[in-house]
Amino acid sequence: MEGYEIRLIHAHEGGRNVAYNCDKADSEAKIIRIAFLNDRSREDFLGEVEYIRYLFEHGGSVSDVVNSRKGNLLEEITHNNHTFYICLFNKAKGKMLVENNYQYREGVPITEYYYNCGKVLGKMHQLSKGYTPVHSRYNFFDKYNADYIDKLIPDSLSLLKEKLVDLLTTLEGMDRNHESFGMVHFDYCDGNYMIDFDTGQITVFDFDNSCFCWYLFDLAGLWTQGVGWTQFEPDAGKRKKFMDDYFEVVLEGYRSETAIEPSMLDKLPLFIQVTLMENIVDAFEVMRNNGEEPSCDEELSYRIKCLEDDIPYMGFFDDIYSCEEPFDYEERDIRL
Repeated sequence: MEGYEIRLIHAHEGGRNVAYNCDKADSEAKIIRIAFLNDRSREDFLGEVEYIRYLFEHGGSVSDVVNSRKGNLLEEITHNNHTFYICLFNKAKGKMLVENNYQYREGVPITEYYYNCGKVLGKMHQLSKGYTPVHSRYNFFDKYNADYIDKLIPDSLSLLKEKLVDLLTTLEGMDRNHESFGMVHFDYCDGNYMIDFDTGQITVFDFDNSCFCWYLFDLAGLWTQGVGWTQFEPDAGKRKKFMDDYFEVVLEGYRSETAIEPSMLDKLPLFIQVTLMENIVDAFEVMRNNGEEPSCDEELSYRIKCLEDDIPYMGFFDDIYSCEEPFDYEERDIRL
């Protein structure tokens, strides 16, 4: 990295790595990622970077890993008896949507963006169907299981625990065949890809949560991402119409690269509930890792309410939803 200007990237809440932008005139920009927590193993990291390299080499629109001088995708450094895992990536071309004030390409319909979101995801899933890992990432149920839920979620939220275990029981009974279950990104959202605003091309990064799961989970994440485009619309019927149209274009892009069975798509409401579970678990993990007492702000309370009361589609078409305060609900006082 000699000659590169190296600048720290501001970390988001709950971030598990330190990352740096690396810029140099007449050279492709890079990202250094240093993992310092002991929550992941060498096997986890190798499983991640090998999957990224596989996707890149087979035409997936992802930020490739850069080999070290020793030819490795991952370097391991031990200092004062603490192990750091270091990776270098080519920086994705373009900008995040938020950096462009959520404005898409001038003169181009926003439906191109919806289509491309689905298409890039479909390509990754199609490649995953032919992927055999050397170092394997974990399985969804290795993390999301009744024992972990019981330890993580406070006992005062007993109904939530019960609903989460019921949800997991339903998932455990689902088919995990080659066409429906494989390596997924597990955090496919506009914070984890760049858009080339000259061409519309999307380049995906941050596979730190990638695991073996149903492909529909990533699609459900795309559905939840779409609500932001119409969250301030007061008419629930119009919100529903927008989401149906939005997701139809996403699926058109997705199906241009890979197939998905109609019977699986019928389970979209179930997997939107699974995305809520992931959000809730993540929120409590962040509190635990930061040494904070468990608490529920308005947004977390809203997500919990949707699961406890079996309200589908994140409550987006339900009376619980307020366009003035999207996805907010009264704070809960958790007493341990």
